[in-house]
Amino acid sequence: MKYKRNKTELEEKGYSILSDLYSTTEISQILDCIANSEKEGNSFLKTKDLFAIRQLITVIPALKEVLFNQKLTLLLSDIFGTNYFLTKAIYFDKPSQSNWFVGYHQDLSISVDQKTATEGYSNWTSKKGMFGVIPPIKILEDTVTVRIHLDKTDINNGALKVIPKSHQKGIYRVNTIDWDKETEDVCEVESGGAMLMKPLTLHASNRTTNNKQRRVIHLEFCPHELKKPLGWLERQEINKTFV
Repeated sequence: MKYKRNKTELEEKGYSILSDLYSTTEISQILDCIANSEKEGNSFLKTKDLFAIRQLITVIPALKEVLFNQKLTLLLSDIFGTNYFLTKAIYFDKPSQSNWFVGYHQDLSISVDQKTATEGYSNWTSKKGMFGVIPPIKILEDTVTVRIHLDKTDINNGALKVIPKSHQKGIYRVNTIDWDKETEDVCEVESGGAMLMKPLTLHASNRTTNNKQRRVIHLEFCPHELKKPLGWLERQEINKTFV
């Protein structure tokens, strides 16, 4: 098992960092795909502080081939076996002059294909025609986020800060945390590297202070189907032939 250390860290601390998931050439191919799609006139969320593409693989299907290289496929195999699929994909670009920051939070909402009252699913939201909901905690516990870094990222351009082991405490409000008993880790990642994270891990990011861009592709994977009639909005099977 090549990524045993990362799997163990993810389970114990709620996060893990890899330095070389993608080559320089692959990073260039990913950025070219995104740039070409923007030129084609696709509609993205773009402000002075944030450029984002939601439902990324649906919007830019050409990305799927380069993103799911042998290393990522083996990593996911070491974590899940063969029982997993993609449930969410977002591209975030934090511009070099960004004043955008995010306080500590957990990622609790998933994207589903319809809004239907379903036992165990709560706190419905709707944004631009997409429905979000908090699922049963087992789904959140077994979901893994892979944050692919297209730029070298440190504390000065938006590297995530996390509270280790916070994923083990379930869902809770940030204002109930005793910060005197918690530690904070900064997840600095090289270009081409990745950060693995559990959605229940408390995380945050600072404003940009070094005039350097931070571009990240955020992918979420899960082994569980949702309770019918609900389905995952972005569910996609992954080619596992590399395993």
